[in-house]
Amino acid sequence: MQKPIVTVLLAYGMSGKLFHGPFVHAHTGFDFKGVLEHNTKKVKADYPDVKSYDTLQEILDDPEIELVIVNTPSNTHVDYSRKALLAGKDILVEKPFAPTVKEAQEIFDLGRKLGRKVMVYQNRRFSSDYAVTKDTITSGKLGDIIEIHLRYDRYRSEIGPKVFKETPLPAAGIVYDLAAHLLDQTICLLGRPSGFRKITGVYRNNSQVEDYGHIHLKYPNQVNVFITTSLLVADPLPGIIINGTKGSFVKAFCDNQEDQLIAGMKPGDADFGVEEAGKEGRLTLMSDQGVKTVELVPSIKGKYMDLFEAVVQTIRNGKEFPVKEFEILAQIEILESKSAF
Repeated sequence: MQKPIVTVLLAYGMSGKLFHGPFVHAHTGFDFKGVLEHNTKKVKADYPDVKSYDTLQEILDDPEIELVIVNTPSNTHVDYSRKALLAGKDILVEKPFAPTVKEAQEIFDLGRKLGRKVMVYQNRRFSSDYAVTKDTITSGKLGDIIEIHLRYDRYRSEIGPKVFKETPLPAAGIVYDLAAHLLDQTICLLGRPSGFRKITGVYRNNSQVEDYGHIHLKYPNQVNVFITTSLLVADPLPGIIINGTKGSFVKAFCDNQEDQLIAGMKPGDADFGVEEAGKEGRLTLMSDQGVKTVELVPSIKGKYMDLFEAVVQTIRNGKEFPVKEFEILAQIEILESKSAF
């Protein structure tokens, strides 16, 4: 049996409490050793045996620690990643990985130079709605794909309490925060686009960062992908719409793993990641004779845990991490590009 990977988180806010802690704790491939908590100490209420570190330097100086999960505010990712690598640690870094392609490339290059693993946390690749969308496209049922519309919307007109998200710091704004998920899914499925155009806007009162973004990605064979995200959508549209030469697929934005974690469900529970009834996708197909058929398509079980299994396989068995360097660089190139007109 392989030795568990001694792991620490660099924060224990929502990200640490929901998206990392439960999985690192549940997966036998990890030894959840500690969390960096500068001020308020919360982790021991959930995990009494997990150590609370006061400073980053304590973590960097601890020779037992193998993996540092960089789940801090976006503008700190590059600095903390660099320090962890130089201290001899492997890293798993929250999206957005870096504000610029230049900084991202520097971290990847540094990891190679030092012989350390640089992995990027893109959990939405392991969501239920993405899994069924991928299967629907690759099944060929829709024929040649013409267009894909992906949306990630919320209604939050007030300025949020997280200063790093509402201050014009590197990697701030909704495009880096939410559109990054949809860009990653698209690039994972279709590869690097042949061209793109990005439009952003600021619409909330007193907002200092972008709260609207629309990205048009152009692919060979005339495939168009439209990604939209906004903080001012009171009645959200379907999160996934795909139109092809033989039919259409429509799906509400849905992955319930986050809601289940908030409700206290654990990754190992039988129903974790299972979509609730009434959230099925709608597949509408046209026959060569012009006959329309409609069927409901339930989502595939969401499995955020698969990302953590990939981390274990990458560190312990030398397998390639599924979120590849070229995909992240292509994503960040679009994120950091200037808005068109």
